[in-house]
Amino acid sequence: MGIIQRQSISGTIYSYIGVGLGFLTTAVLFTNFFTTEEVGLLRILVSYSVLFSQFAGLGINTITVKVFPHFRNDEKKHHGFLGLALIISTIGLVLSVCIYLALKQFILRDAQESNNLFDRYFFYVVPLIIFTLFFNVFDTYYRVLYNAVKGIIYKEVIQRSLILLIIVPFYFKFLDFHQTVILYCMAIITPAILLFGSLIYNKKLFLKPDFKFIDKDLRNEMLSVGFFGIIASYSGVLVMNIDTIMIERMLGLSATGIYSITFFFGTLILIPMRTMGKISSVVISDAWKTGDVNTINDIYKKSSISLSVVGLLLLIGVWGNIDNVFQIITPKYLPGKYVILIIGIANLMDISMGVSPHIIVNSKYYKYLSYFLIIFAALIVTTNLILIPKYGIIGAAIATLVSKFIYNLIKFIFLYVKYKLQPFSFKTVLLYLVGVFAYGVSLLLPEQSNFIVDIVVRSAIITIVFIIPVYYLKISEDINNNIDNIIKKIVKFI
Repeated sequence: MGIIQRQSISGTIYSYIGVGLGFLTTAVLFTNFFTTEEVGLLRILVSYSVLFSQFAGLGINTITVKVFPHFRNDEKKHHGFLGLALIISTIGLVLSVCIYLALKQFILRDAQESNNLFDRYFFYVVPLIIFTLFFNVFDTYYRVLYNAVKGIIYKEVIQRSLILLIIVPFYFKFLDFHQTVILYCMAIITPAILLFGSLIYNKKLFLKPDFKFIDKDLRNEMLSVGFFGIIASYSGVLVMNIDTIMIERMLGLSATGIYSITFFFGTLILIPMRTMGKISSVVISDAWKTGDVNTINDIYKKSSISLSVVGLLLLIGVWGNIDNVFQIITPKYLPGKYVILIIGIANLMDISMGVSPHIIVNSKYYKYLSYFLIIFAALIVTTNLILIPKYGIIGAAIATLVSKFIYNLIKFIFLYVKYKLQPFSFKTVLLYLVGVFAYGVSLLLPEQSNFIVDIVVRSAIITIVFIIPVYYLKISEDINNNIDNIIKKIVKFI
């Protein structure tokens, strides 16, 4: 857990700097400077680019994480694996862009009147697909080189800083909305360019594939992993973006804008999971290669309880401040209030399962994750089709909650049956009792006259009431170690 813990800590720090920037841009500036329709447009551009870029990868990111240990050799430049990855991705890119353009009439069919805005910017998705794809390839390559933090800095911090810089001149009318969209797209593509430059600077840009190294067995393994990787990665991205796309088609860009802003608050608890997942997947892959099930079990249990501590605290903090949230994002987003709670609970279920997807996808049963994700995708599409017409954006949130519950239950049962692995213990029960207690205390707190003061006071008390019992009950070894290190540094500084 050493390298995972170190990179998770640094990655989480940068991720939360990004969250702070994202909060400022998404929750404060977007909601106050743009209409809900304009917010919906910016979100839908990203959703389609992520969806089609994931298909364009042709499973290369899964191949990289699972198969790269065979290629790892600094002296031989990792047998030119990056060059091979770029060749595969470029082929997929051509296919993906052609499919996107061919589907134009279908994507824009039955568009609501407000969706005419998307019609005007339909082709802006193409460069976003290209650069999102190459960012994913470069970022995954850095991950298998045990540097998961670099991509986080470029995407979470630098990209969001650029978006912030773009919004300010829009507010002062130095830019119109059209110019802002162009600059917004340029900010989205910047991390891929920076990662490419970083590969050159660090002398890691090895583009000549060593095809002789790839024997028949390795080639067959790569083809199999790639095929199921396409299914798994595409299904995974589909379930993350399909609700936004379906809301846009059924309810219009304005509803999409409201949903995307409130959805943002529900996903805050996933930040530490993204960082831990990026680096742990590489360590788990190496552990499976040597048959080290004990290491995998240790990662599974520790990731579950540590992520649950952080995630539960964040959920309580957000929902305990829910009235203050709408002081910030304005009351026009109130229709999405319960989206925050429902998505928050759904994501809490996700992080309680720790790094289970990475355990499955890097095992000999990696194909099963593809099957599970297909089930997940089918569930979320079906439930959205049923619930969005009846309950609007709340229906989309409920669809996500129901689908994630079933998906996580399947993963849990699978790992227990195949490997007798399960991440929960009595400490999990203690954690949620502490969480209920902390939230109960927040309900008793008097409301302050100034909402900013109320946020500070309420959040501080929730954190103290939550963290003290978590620490003294020793619920998470990693959390306790981090707190001890912080205390030592403070004492040494004093």
